Amino acid sequence: MPAAYEQYLVPVVFRPFAEDLATRAAALRPRLILELAAGTGVLTTGLLEAAPSAEVTATDLNEAMVAFGSAQAPGAVWRQADAQQLPFPDGGFDLVVCQFGVMFFPARIEAFTEIHRVLAPGGRFLFNTWGPLGTHAFEVALQAGLERAFPADPPRFFPTVPHGYADPAVVAADLAAAGFAVEDEQELTLQGRAASTADLATG
Repeated sequence: MPAAYEQYLVPVVFRPFAEDLATRAAALRPRLILELAAGTGVLTTGLLEAAPSAEVTATDLNEAMVAFGSAQAPGAVWRQADAQQLPFPDGGFDLVVCQFGVMFFPARIEAFTEIHRVLAPGGRFLFNTWGPLGTHAFEVALQAGLERAFPADPPRFFPTVPHGYADPAVVAADLAAAGFAVEDEQELTLQGRAASTADLATG
């Protein structure tokens, strides 16, 4: 699965936003970075390039992703970790980053509380989350196809999970409950590029 993810989804969905997030992270001049839900390492690679003096610890819940990502971005320290129970001491990082991962946390406030715990005083948490399904052209088409294929009970994964955490007010409230204050919030649209429509469909 990690190899398919890297081939079919990273170029079109994840790389443009990884490049943006790495640039934003580097501008904060971090020394110790913790990445959550690192997947195959597309953001990890960007962080290592954009902030070469920083130490990057990359984590993912999935062992196969950690194995694949560690080969893709060997300059980072890789560990399997659950964002809701981070295996790190208090105040160990000055920046925590997460690309398109918070939507999948089963207990977001619990995870945000853990992130707050491992951040040093004055540390930052930088992350992104997908907008509503209607803003994502090919996933709108994919959901429509699912609804045609399964008219009686169409799968609701896309609107409820990846695109189900798109209300900034809800996100801000969850962060506040974990002790964070939102410093900046931006809506961003970037274009990805697939090698072919067949690759996009396969992904």
